[in-house]
Amino acid sequence: MLKAIKHRSNNICLNFCIIKKDGEDNMKNTLKLLVSVSEVDEALDAFKGGVDIIDIKNPKEGALGANFPWVIAKVRDILGEKVWISATIGDMPNLPGTASLAALGAAYSGANYVKVGLFGTSSFNEALYMMKSVVRSVKDYSSKVKVIASGYADHTEFGSLSPLLLPNIAYKSGADGVLIDVKNKGGLNLFDFLDLSQLQIFVKESHKFNLIVALAGGLDKEDIPQIQDTGADIIGVRRAVCEKCDNRFGKVREKFVSDFVKMIRFR
Repeated sequence: MLKAIKHRSNNICLNFCIIKKDGEDNMKNTLKLLVSVSEVDEALDAFKGGVDIIDIKNPKEGALGANFPWVIAKVRDILGEKVWISATIGDMPNLPGTASLAALGAAYSGANYVKVGLFGTSSFNEALYMMKSVVRSVKDYSSKVKVIASGYADHTEFGSLSPLLLPNIAYKSGADGVLIDVKNKGGLNLFDFLDLSQLQIFVKESHKFNLIVALAGGLDKEDIPQIQDTGADIIGVRRAVCEKCDNRFGKVREKFVSDFVKMIRFR
């Protein structure tokens, strides 16, 4: 089985491939780097550093806080089709209409990926209805834009949906991928809430549904080997590539992005 999502421009090819040979359970994975940025200058630094996906969000509004549409549009205008752009639409309350309209705005502004933080949904059915609504909104606009169902490893702290339910929700809603992040990091990261075996099962289940898998949440260079061992497609970071980062609010810098890319590529 082979699933590939390709983007080509100016001799750039970004591939997210999941390969499974007949009779084998092992996945061959090339980990891609997603860097979350909040400003245009950060996006440019991330691009120069060799990032695979520029993720535009607003940390002041939460772990998956939404940025302004003109920021997404400006980054797209400057970088054109040279890089994938992701946009978060917020740590969403259980308001499917609001989420659908926000997702459409992100897609229209130039995002290749639209990430929906399932913060306010506390049941499978609530989350499924939310994601079906968002998927319809985005796909009616463009079938090329990918929708990512996003959950939180620390979900028990605020009564949200378990992220381990995301693969089924994403599959049944027609979404393209899943993300697990951490909402209230406070010095903790993804592995403080979910262990390697849990994440490996999560990734394996997601890949059975041909879903893209991203993992994030306070991750740093030392976490790269474990993330690669999960079989995930994408590692998401911000603080790890920031200068003087204080609770998500430092500045993303080219050098730190470049160093992170090298750590992934040459492990």
